[in-house]
Amino acid sequence: MSLGFFFPIEAYEGDKPRLEQPQVLARSADQAGYAALWVRDVPIRDPHFGDVGQMIDPWVFAAWIAAQTTDIAIGTGSVILPLRSSLDLAKASASLDFVSGGRLLFGTATGDRPSEFPLYGKDHAGRGAAFRQTLEEISDLYQNGGPLNLARQLSGVPLELLPQPPFGRVPLLVTGFAQQPLEWIAKHADGWMTYPRDIAAQAKVVSSWNSAVHVACGPERYKPVMQSLYIDLLPEADAAPRPMHLGFKIGRNALIALLSRYQAIGIAHTAFNLKYSSRPASSVMDELMEYVLPNFRIDNH
Repeated sequence: MSLGFFFPIEAYEGDKPRLEQPQVLARSADQAGYAALWVRDVPIRDPHFGDVGQMIDPWVFAAWIAAQTTDIAIGTGSVILPLRSSLDLAKASASLDFVSGGRLLFGTATGDRPSEFPLYGKDHAGRGAAFRQTLEEISDLYQNGGPLNLARQLSGVPLELLPQPPFGRVPLLVTGFAQQPLEWIAKHADGWMTYPRDIAAQAKVVSSWNSAVHVACGPERYKPVMQSLYIDLLPEADAAPRPMHLGFKIGRNALIALLSRYQAIGIAHTAFNLKYSSRPASSVMDELMEYVLPNFRIDNH
């Protein structure tokens, strides 16, 4: 299992982070050998949700972070597909993948904030069907020109989406169920992003995913499962885990044990969120780098 972080990599109260020198933390994570840094897509501030992510547009922010780093993957966790056109999303993702040297992981979602949809002239109730169509069109645009094929036929002019992703296509990930059957996600996505659960429940979720992948793609095909995890890393190394919102207050030794159990059931990547940390992010990152990361670092991350 590999490890990463969600931006903003900081502890803060309320919904707006300070966003103080995230590029420094990004470089530190890159140099330490973490696998991925993740950005959020939150178009507007809705005070009912209490979270605006890193505030900056995900494509702009991700490109900036990519320019500050060399090896670490840059992931979107996740871009709201029903709000935007497939061509614009394919163009933005292929461009970011190109300038980053093939480091983009394109996480996608339906969106869970109804207030955003009227601003784009979109129907929140129809987001499931819109998500399905947009994801299929993006994937087709990477490989076959997708909707450009019809335009090419009508105009007689050869049309092409540029730049081409360095590895042919950008890995597409789906967050949650996105109002789709798991079998559809297993067929059309390159990986699945889910939320933390207790070990027994998460083991069932991973098993269901693996079964869906085998049915959709064949028994030899592997597609990873990833999860987010909010942590408040306590100063006491042996502190037992105590549940909190989508994660735990926990000491580093218990965190190592917990992550090892997640790894054993098939979780391929865990991305930490430090919003509810009682300690400064830099201090938490230093401790994680020294004691936790060496147990999970992988080559060629």
